[in-house]
Amino acid sequence: MNDNPFSPGFPQSGNLRLSDEEQSRQQADFFAKVYGWMAAGLALTGGVALFAASSPAVQQLVFGNKLVFFGLIIAELALVGFLSARVFQWSRSQVQAAFIAYAALNGLTLSVIFLVYTMDSIASTFFTSALMFGTMSAYGYFTKSDLSGWGKLLSMALIGLVIAMVVNIFLGSTTLSLITSGIGVLLFTALTAYDTQKLKGLALAVEGEASDNASILGALTLYLDFINLFLFLLRFFGRRR
Repeated sequence: MNDNPFSPGFPQSGNLRLSDEEQSRQQADFFAKVYGWMAAGLALTGGVALFAASSPAVQQLVFGNKLVFFGLIIAELALVGFLSARVFQWSRSQVQAAFIAYAALNGLTLSVIFLVYTMDSIASTFFTSALMFGTMSAYGYFTKSDLSGWGKLLSMALIGLVIAMVVNIFLGSTTLSLITSGIGVLLFTALTAYDTQKLKGLALAVEGEASDNASILGALTLYLDFINLFLFLLRFFGRRR
């Protein structure tokens, strides 16, 4: 994740000159859209994942051919990349369609967790993740502390985590897997607060259709924080079938 993915080319406005009360209202309206889209994305991902896990035909299509599975992964990465880079060049409907498509594709690939872990452990881990996410997002929103200094450290930690996970694909070390899972939980817990505060600044820098598009990009950012937090916690608390 970039240190500041919102900085390249997003439109500036005079909103930063609003009164404190007007700024607070604008931020609250912006986050209502962010959390609304995030919740819709999570619901779509969960619904698609449940459907895929209950359909032998879909399971065979997604997991029966490695080319299909990795093709879906590549499509997800491409959608995130294009959405992040062109969010202010695309129309509102294009941005919305890209987010919905990503959430649906992610549901297909994440359906594997319903085949590996028990439903009870998935549900309990989801609620634990929601509690941790909500707490840290609220901290990022309401704290008076400047969290911008976390950016470079979190970016370096994320790069290190990805490298360690790739290395462990070849090593197959249980110990390294537990260590990376622990780091992942801490990292995405911190990123939730950091990204939430960063989005507060973005809320004051955009307006009109740009604000609507930015809210979807913000929803994608927090959606990814939540999904990754959930998956790393599932490594600890998930009970296998």
